[in-house]
Amino acid sequence: MAQQPASSGSLHIGLSSDCMRKQSVDELIALCTELKVHYVQLKDMHLPRTSAPAEIESTLAKFRAADIAITGGGIINWATPDEAAIRKDFVFARVARYPLIVASPEPATLDVVDKLAKEFKMPIAIHNHGPEDKHYKTPLDVLAAIKKRDKLLGCCMDVGHTLRSGVDPVAMVAALGNRLMDLHMKDVTRKPDGTWTQVEVGRGQVDVVALLRVLAKRKFQGHVALEYEINDKAPQSGIKESLAYLRGVVATITG
Repeated sequence: MAQQPASSGSLHIGLSSDCMRKQSVDELIALCTELKVHYVQLKDMHLPRTSAPAEIESTLAKFRAADIAITGGGIINWATPDEAAIRKDFVFARVARYPLIVASPEPATLDVVDKLAKEFKMPIAIHNHGPEDKHYKTPLDVLAAIKKRDKLLGCCMDVGHTLRSGVDPVAMVAALGNRLMDLHMKDVTRKPDGTWTQVEVGRGQVDVVALLRVLAKRKFQGHVALEYEINDKAPQSGIKESLAYLRGVVATITG
């Protein structure tokens, strides 16, 4: 990731803009400034793929002025192997200077995605969505889909969804190897009725300490993006708590 600010310890701890999905770009940037967040992954609500080049540049200029590096965009869903439609998203990502696209492509689109990733030299991190995802429940499903494809195709591991699917996120770091490009960090806990619910990071059943330790040991250079999806009308306090916990763990394990 070129031209990025100093990281938190040895890891790039930041936000998915989905944390602030009900808030504006200006509110997102204000929170990042307050919390000294220097890494953000953008979703469509903060930089729509339909934006004109001038609109893209105007938005990106706001992040640059606040010393915030954009680590990529997504999640982009590709449902059909329509090369012209998928190409538009790659062109958008190039204009927005995204270093990476996080995506959820239908298997039938992978030939096209593989082709365009190589043409645009654009890494594609496929996101797993847990038990409800018919294609990519865990990072292992992502790995199976891409193992014979170009190395530009990798995985964005959603930590909470991985645990909900009965797979240890810590073990996935080694299993994915260099195919692990990006993380969506969330914490979850199982309720008495057996269902899962998201909680602030550090309050759930994800072994955050072990996960961050193995990432730091590996010197992982991807984005560890907090994806806090609770209380979307006023998420700031949960974001603050989750970031504080992540940073505290990183400070402890990296000395």
